[in-house]
Amino acid sequence: PETVGLIGDEALHKVKPTVHIINAARGGIVDEAALVSALTEGRVAGAGIDVFVKEPCTDSPLFAFEQVVVTPHLGASTDEAQEKAGVAVAKSVRLALAGELVPDAVNVQGGIIEPEVRPGIPLAEELGQIAAALVESPIERIEIEILGAIAEFDVKVLELAALKGVYSHLLDDPVSYVNAPVIAEQRGVSVALTADMVSPDHRNVTTVRLTQTDGSVVSVSGTVSGPRLVRKIVEVNGYEVDLAIAPHLAFFNYADRPGVVGVVGRILGDASVNIASMQVGRLNGDALIVLTVDSAMPAAVVDAIVSELGAGSGRAVDLQS
Repeated sequence: PETVGLIGDEALHKVKPTVHIINAARGGIVDEAALVSALTEGRVAGAGIDVFVKEPCTDSPLFAFEQVVVTPHLGASTDEAQEKAGVAVAKSVRLALAGELVPDAVNVQGGIIEPEVRPGIPLAEELGQIAAALVESPIERIEIEILGAIAEFDVKVLELAALKGVYSHLLDDPVSYVNAPVIAEQRGVSVALTADMVSPDHRNVTTVRLTQTDGSVVSVSGTVSGPRLVRKIVEVNGYEVDLAIAPHLAFFNYADRPGVVGVVGRILGDASVNIASMQVGRLNGDALIVLTVDSAMPAAVVDAIVSELGAGSGRAVDLQS
């Protein structure tokens, strides 16, 4: 009721004579009699009307104007349309209940999500979780960098996914694609998204970079690889690796020397933690081990590895699905 006559005689006396009135929402929002008067007097240039106060509308003074386009309000009136509308709503509800992105939700930022961009959504979220797990101080800035072919499309959704990943790890409260940007804003965290179609080493690379209040930076990069769309980590804080992302990961930074892999394997074996895969990246005399394991790595095991390696840092990361 509050929208009936929303665009009426008073409003139509205020518009420019070049205005075109479109109503494809609900009949009665535009006062049909007032619109007829405005068209007759030249105060409105034209109109497009899909809905009427009384439907089906078989006769109206609006039909007489050449500058007015009227169409029958089919919407979801046919059986086929009702079925398709119902299926679309059901799919959206299922996605929402699962905590996944509902692309056509009116309160989600960003534009149309192209098929080429979709595989990058879970990747960006996982990279956000991993980066957040590696920080040691409060975050003051979050940067999301997209390199490669997908940069020609709207990649705003990848920013949302990365933010969701970051705050899903840091907070116990539910985090969604809708409230993640709000959380960042409320915490005074600046967010930047950059995109460039040039990617030196991979077809597409997504990087989540977190700047902490002490000035230090955590950076994690990943890509989606091959026809099976395998999500991989390709760089961590400047260390190049190539490792498929898994639910349970661990990261150990240490002074590069022989025998370290054996030490890590022995400690994990003694703790009955099975290694799924392992990569070692080397940089300026230091090294980073990134490994995936079949089960969550207990804190005591992480501490034992850090102690025996004399590692600068060690962190186990368990990703949320």
